[in-house]
Amino acid sequence: MRPQSGCWRPSWSPCSSSACRAEWRGRAALYGVGFGLLPIGWIIFNVIFLYQLTLECGQFKILQDTLVSVTDDRRLQLLLIAFCFGAFFEGAAGGGTPVAVTGAILIGLGFSPLSASALSLIANTAPVAYGGLGTPIFALQGVTGLDLYELSGMVGRQLPFFSLLVPFWLVCAFAGFRGMLGVWPPILVSGGSFAISQFLVSNYSGPLLVDVVSALVSIAALSAFLRVWRPAQTWHSAGNRISCEVSVARDTSPMRHERGAVLRAWAPWIILAAFVFIWGIPPVKSILDGLSTVKIPVPGLHALVARVPPVVAQPTPEAAIYNFNWLSAPGTAVFLAAIVAGFVMGYGIPQLVRLYVRTLWLIRYSLLTIACMLALGYVTRYSGTDATLGLAFAYTGLFYPFFGTLLGWVGTALTGTDAASNVLFGSLQKITAQQLGLDPVLMAAANSSGGVMGKMIDAQSIVVATTATRWYGHEGEILRYVFFHSLALAALVGLLVMLQAYVPPFTALVGW
Repeated sequence: MRPQSGCWRPSWSPCSSSACRAEWRGRAALYGVGFGLLPIGWIIFNVIFLYQLTLECGQFKILQDTLVSVTDDRRLQLLLIAFCFGAFFEGAAGGGTPVAVTGAILIGLGFSPLSASALSLIANTAPVAYGGLGTPIFALQGVTGLDLYELSGMVGRQLPFFSLLVPFWLVCAFAGFRGMLGVWPPILVSGGSFAISQFLVSNYSGPLLVDVVSALVSIAALSAFLRVWRPAQTWHSAGNRISCEVSVARDTSPMRHERGAVLRAWAPWIILAAFVFIWGIPPVKSILDGLSTVKIPVPGLHALVARVPPVVAQPTPEAAIYNFNWLSAPGTAVFLAAIVAGFVMGYGIPQLVRLYVRTLWLIRYSLLTIACMLALGYVTRYSGTDATLGLAFAYTGLFYPFFGTLLGWVGTALTGTDAASNVLFGSLQKITAQQLGLDPVLMAAANSSGGVMGKMIDAQSIVVATTATRWYGHEGEILRYVFFHSLALAALVGLLVMLQAYVPPFTALVGW
């Protein structure tokens, strides 16, 4: 007997025994674990390895000093460090790295713990959908089966509006509306350059280097602009409206470095960008795929679970093929970039091996979390839970684009990552969109775009922020402050998706 309401069941048998159900769900979970470790975990692992290399040899400290020396105005330092530099690390590593790095830098400059924590969280929003070299988009493609580049482009036609808005929002949260007006030109330069780059790279290249390229363009544009522009009134104090306090005066002047030292500090990240770019070139990727890819049908699962009406017009077997593409995987490009950068920085093979093992130990729980979340997402997908939820959400009808976007926000707030939210709800968004006659790419992308605003209130990010700023035990205060910002921005994303679904000329952004 076929299941009702669009649920999925093994088409080869109406098996109802607990042992049978446990077996095929276990296979679905293992399939998700495999996808979580390669390509997603493999990317994050090697990016953190590269970061540890730069940290160990002092190159990262030079990078910090270079950024801080651009301006002595606290509002502009916040913009440069929390938004621009944070976006670079979100694109390169994700996983809480940008909040940890920017929070620590801001504390070193004299910002209060609440300011450093909350402002770093607010800044780390617009880049999140392409964090970890596009990890959330890869995860979204994995559970929906939609085209990777269509998803990347659609998100890139939603988030640039907020990449322009968030820097204004960030500085206004710190300095108030009047304080923000005093530095609106560089805010516009920073947000505008990031938004334009984000749109172009996501639509014409793919998800891998969106944040990395956009952040570098934004840093360069803002730095160049600040060479010829100065605010009428310089804010030397890190006191702000959040903490209602003025920090103790201290010397936070960065050390000046020679141009050669600065170039060496940026070299590892330039090498990373070059390797990832080469790996993303279609002819190169095709060759590498041909040399290494092994397609492994998941036994006991492949083509044995079917989508049935009313989810689809007719029963359709669901594929379950694991692509073991170890050579063409983006994480391999990051690994090779880290090795080359390590040699450039003067490391020997024994040191590289030692740091590699140490990095694996450092992120062991992160990798486990990724594997478990993907396992849960794939069980949800193959058990039909997302189909059932999708049919239920279809009852919101005309307002689904708004509420579907907020579903992504809830997912990120609960799971801690935009990628995990995409895994949990990406297929649901696709199914519901098809039920309502909406573009499935639009709603799948809306899950990721709405999810980025939930990043600032998830427990993982808040704990990372309190750890980086050494403000333990104050997680509740941070959550209370950032919650309004998170909800307001998520609602604005939902309104934009509503416009893209129904209102010209915004509808022209769908199916570009």
